[in-house]
Amino acid sequence: MAKRALITGITGQDGSYLAELLLEKGYEVVGMMRRSSAPNLWRIQHLLDRIVLKPADLLDQLSLLRLVDEVRPHEIYNLAAMSFVPASWDQPMLTGEFNALGVTRLLDAVRQVDPSIRYYQASSSEMFGKVRQVPQNELTPFYPRSPYGVSKVFAHYITVNYRESYHLFAVSGMLFNHESPRRGLEFVTRKVSDGVARIKLGLADTLSVGNLDAHRDWGFAADYVRAMWLMLQQDRADDYVIATGVSHSVRDLVEIAFAHAGLDWQKHVRIDPALLRPAEVDHLLGDPSKARAVFGWTPTVDFRQLVVMMVDADLKLLSSLPSTVARVPTR
Repeated sequence: MAKRALITGITGQDGSYLAELLLEKGYEVVGMMRRSSAPNLWRIQHLLDRIVLKPADLLDQLSLLRLVDEVRPHEIYNLAAMSFVPASWDQPMLTGEFNALGVTRLLDAVRQVDPSIRYYQASSSEMFGKVRQVPQNELTPFYPRSPYGVSKVFAHYITVNYRESYHLFAVSGMLFNHESPRRGLEFVTRKVSDGVARIKLGLADTLSVGNLDAHRDWGFAADYVRAMWLMLQQDRADDYVIATGVSHSVRDLVEIAFAHAGLDWQKHVRIDPALLRPAEVDHLLGDPSKARAVFGWTPTVDFRQLVVMMVDADLKLLSSLPSTVARVPTR
C-alpha cells in the first residue's frame, strides 16, 4: 500500500519540491491549504492532477483534528509558517500564533488522532541568531534575533517536548537558507535574481538592497526537502542541521548574479537603510556532518550554480511576458 503524506504549506517553495519528491517515490500526497479567495498555486500548478488539496488552518485546532483524522497520513511535513523574517517585526503576535502555537496545535492533533504518524517540523537557522559559535551544529545554543526566530525556537522545543512526553516520532530539521527559482520575490536571493534580470532586459535600472555584509549558508531547496524525507525514514527520531557548510555574503550573491548577466553591479545596486533589520543576524554557517554521517545527505548544487540557476530562470520568465506585464513583479 502506498504511503500517504500530508504537507502543510504545500503551495510554498519547499512544499512544491517536497510534493514532487514524494510523488516520485510513489506516495499519495495531500496538501493543506488555508481557505482563500485568491489561492496562490503557481508553484504546484503542474501537480494539481496528482495531489489532493484539503482546507485547514494552523490557527484553528478543530480544523487540524478533522484533517488529520480524515487523511490519516503516515507522515506529516509541517512547512506552513509566516516565513518572511522582516515581516515578523510588523506582526509579531500573528507570527507566534502561526509558527509557535500552530505547531503545538498540529502536534496535539497527531497525539490525539494517531500517535504513530511520523512528524517533520521545519526549524530554522534563524534560531541561532546572534551565533554562539561558528559553524552552528545541533548543540549550538539558540539566540534568536527576530520574532520569527523566537517563534521557531518555541516550535523546535515543543516538537522535542512532544517527542519526549508522548513518544511521537517527531523530528526537527534546522535548515539553513535554501533557495530556488520558486522563492518569493521578498527574499533577498530572488529579489537579486529578479532585479538582475530586469536590469539586463531594460525593465529597470537599479536594485535596492540592505546589508551587503550579512553572511548566510545558502543551498538549493530541492536538496533540502530530500533531507526532510530522509529524517522520517530513520529508525530513531532526532533533530538535524541541514546546510552546505559554506558561507557567502550578500555582496557575493550580488557580484555573481550581475557578473553572470554581464553587468557591473556597482553601477546598479543601491543601499536602502529601510531594508536593514532592527537586529541583524550576521554570520550563519551550518555544520551538516551529523546528517551526512547518519543518513548520507550531501548537497548537490553549490552556491554559484544556485545563483546562476535563479538568474537564468528569471531571465526566461521575464522574457516570456509582455513588456507591460514584465515591468511589474508578478509573484
